[in-house]
Amino acid sequence: MPKQTSQQGRRWYVLHTYSGYEENVCRNLRQRIESMDMEDKIFDVLIPTETKIKIKNGKRKMLKEKIFPGYVLVNMIVTDASWYVVRNTPNVTGFIGSGTTPSPVSEEEIKSLMDRMGEEEPEYKVDMAIGELVKITDGPFKDYEGKISAVDEARGKAKVLVSMFGRETPVELDFLQIKKI
Repeated sequence: MPKQTSQQGRRWYVLHTYSGYEENVCRNLRQRIESMDMEDKIFDVLIPTETKIKIKNGKRKMLKEKIFPGYVLVNMIVTDASWYVVRNTPNVTGFIGSGTTPSPVSEEEIKSLMDRMGEEEPEYKVDMAIGELVKITDGPFKDYEGKISAVDEARGKAKVLVSMFGRETPVELDFLQIKKI
């Protein structure tokens, strides 16, 4: 009697892996799919990532960051053989689901995840206006407070008036370097 039944057809499933081994799991699983002739049952392996903006040494950097560290998505038809190939891939700790039966991810969730991954340049979420008080969180003026005098949404920058030596000095800062008080 087979343990896994494929009433679901081709669906996306979530694998739990050791954190930091997602790339290894992806590479090993792709090799196993090829060497064990499973291309007709296991179609795609994916690590969900998104582009984030970080400030490092005063420079803006675009980084690919895992959306769900420790998890890998696999598009497959679940049968005993395909389940065995995936489950016995090194560093895979199991499928997400109840017991030994994997639970598929809904099409809506996959679509929203793919949309999130497809964004090349992250949007700036700016909820700051001219005249607002902010605290500087990074850079040479860290922990200073100031008032926003200009906002440049396209570049992701704001001019902040910082009070130094009894007078206000304009300082151009990245949105990531300031927060509302």
